[in-house]
Amino acid sequence: MTGEETGVRHEVRDHVSYLTLDRPEALGALTPEMRERIIRLLSEATSDPDVRAVVLTGTGRGFCAGADLRGGAGTGERVAGDVARMLRVGAQRLTAAVLDCEKPVIAAVNGTAAGLGAHLALACDLVLAAESARFIEVFVRRGLVPDGGGAYLLPRLIGPQRAKELMFFGDALSAPDAERLGLVNRVVSDGELAKTAGEWAARLAAGPTRALALTKQLVNASLDGDRATAFAAEAAAQEINMMMTADAREGLQAFVERRSPEFGGR
Repeated sequence: MTGEETGVRHEVRDHVSYLTLDRPEALGALTPEMRERIIRLLSEATSDPDVRAVVLTGTGRGFCAGADLRGGAGTGERVAGDVARMLRVGAQRLTAAVLDCEKPVIAAVNGTAAGLGAHLALACDLVLAAESARFIEVFVRRGLVPDGGGAYLLPRLIGPQRAKELMFFGDALSAPDAERLGLVNRVVSDGELAKTAGEWAARLAAGPTRALALTKQLVNASLDGDRATAFAAEAAAQEINMMMTADAREGLQAFVERRSPEFGGR
């Protein structure tokens, strides 16, 4: 299938991989085909040395309204284990693909991000939101438990009390309120979203790519272990970076020579 057929458009420009959820009539709701294409493209971004940053965005009024359930998913007869298995190979794999991507991922949230769509955005390394964007923990409205890693992500971003408030009530959270809580890095006007995302991506693409990947891994793991484990991981990451990357050598040489470094992503 082409990107148009799956509802995910993809292009690489200036070392940035742009992934666009393109189902405006469904507010970007994810079909299984869309989910698998995003996972595959994130994996390809990790392994492609010419890709140095990723931008994930949507079209129309929705960033992503969650999983597309119009086909009846979740309502048919199931046996024990089916739902857990579906989540492991579906929504959880998608969130993990964002967290595990070795290139920095920017979410440019152009509209409603609900359910799995909210978690897809919040799994990204940096989150830009248009003024019209909204974040909704919609699961409680359907009598469901949050999935797609929501109960893992939200407490780490805003603490357990705020996370419970969002998940217990399912109220829509405006972009400014999301920024105030720390879920969003910056809110911009709707017309400036794509431009700002492009500028941030360009800065990341000009950076020391392997150092950014190791930094991402350290930060993502920091809340899951003790201090000794975190310090050991930090020392190992710095060893790998300084001994094995050209960008580290360039950065140190540029410092000595009092000039701006020119990183090549290697």
